[in-house]
Amino acid sequence: MVRFLLILVLLLAVAVLIGFVTGYNKLRGADIRVAEALSGIDVELTRRAALIPSLVHTVGSFAAHEKAILDHVTDARAELTAATTGTSVTQRSAAERHLDDAVGQVLALGQSYPQLNSSSNFLDLQRNLTDTENKLAFARQYYNDAVATVNRLIATMPWMFVAPLAGVSEREFYQAPR
Repeated sequence: MVRFLLILVLLLAVAVLIGFVTGYNKLRGADIRVAEALSGIDVELTRRAALIPSLVHTVGSFAAHEKAILDHVTDARAELTAATTGTSVTQRSAAERHLDDAVGQVLALGQSYPQLNSSSNFLDLQRNLTDTENKLAFARQYYNDAVATVNRLIATMPWMFVAPLAGVSEREFYQAPR
């Protein structure tokens, strides 16, 4: 009888250990996916920011007296570049919103200057920005899906007991600029 209880306790301990290791690996894997997804957003934000100097130069050659708008987009680009080096999702989103506003003003100049709107360089930059925006939207969705997975795991049993030991905490969703 003692031998049976000892074997039962040992099997139970092994099952708990296997459950803990499985949960730990599952949570850490999900946390790594969130970090990977956030870096995907950073790649697209950096790609978009890299297009800004060409856009400013192209627009500046047609509308040099629109210096305030061009300075605003340059400042917004610098803010976005600084935000992508940090860890705050809110800061990234706010910087992205400022850049969107600034780029929107620059693109609106195309309506005021028909020769700018017919420039092949300007049209190519618009296409590249649109492509980047599409990739950025996908990257945001992927990130939010990864965050939802981590947050769901952390909030459910039995993973909620393993999460603090794995060093995984709830993550913040990425809010798209409005």
